[in-house]
Amino acid sequence: MMISPQSFSGSAWAEQARGDLLRIVRINEEIKSIVGVAFKINIMALNAIFLAKRAGTAARGFGVLSNELRVFSQDLRDSMAGLTALIHACVAEVSLVLQDIRHTRLLRQAVETSRVGRLTEVLAERERKSTEHAQHLVGLRKQLKRALDDAFQLVELGGMLAKSAKIEAAYGQAFAVPLSQVSGEFDGVVEEIRASLEALRRSAFFAGR
Repeated sequence: MMISPQSFSGSAWAEQARGDLLRIVRINEEIKSIVGVAFKINIMALNAIFLAKRAGTAARGFGVLSNELRVFSQDLRDSMAGLTALIHACVAEVSLVLQDIRHTRLLRQAVETSRVGRLTEVLAERERKSTEHAQHLVGLRKQLKRALDDAFQLVELGGMLAKSAKIEAAYGQAFAVPLSQVSGEFDGVVEEIRASLEALRRSAFFAGR
């Protein structure tokens, strides 16, 4: 459907744009938190690889999975970097939308009180730009949602790696207990990330126009 700010009242459109800004800030804060957890997974994986080496052949599978979790940590950070870039683009576009709303309101008032015909053309151009910015924001909203869905799929993989590590830990013989503790921590932090991403996917920002 064609998105047109002119199809909504100025105040309703401005209210939604300001609400979008707040929602974007919340999403960004959550993503920064996930990046912090991703760094934590990397350190945990390094410690787990060291522990697996001490355990020897009995923990070879655990060591392989720990290394995969380290790769997962890097992939997750790359994914969050992509999300952050999209969020910055969304902030810039919402700011333009808010600016459009202010300028369009002033121009409409000027057209109503002035006999200068040129103002009508300027207003039409401003409304065309407003529609372009609004459509661009819709596109960014969709891109961000897809990127979040991709990140969620990545975390699903991380969850499988963490659960497989828990199974492998049981074969660690004398090291089974410390390996189980480490794998349990892996599972916990990955579940923490999954919960964060699920909450972000339900953000009202994605229901906007």
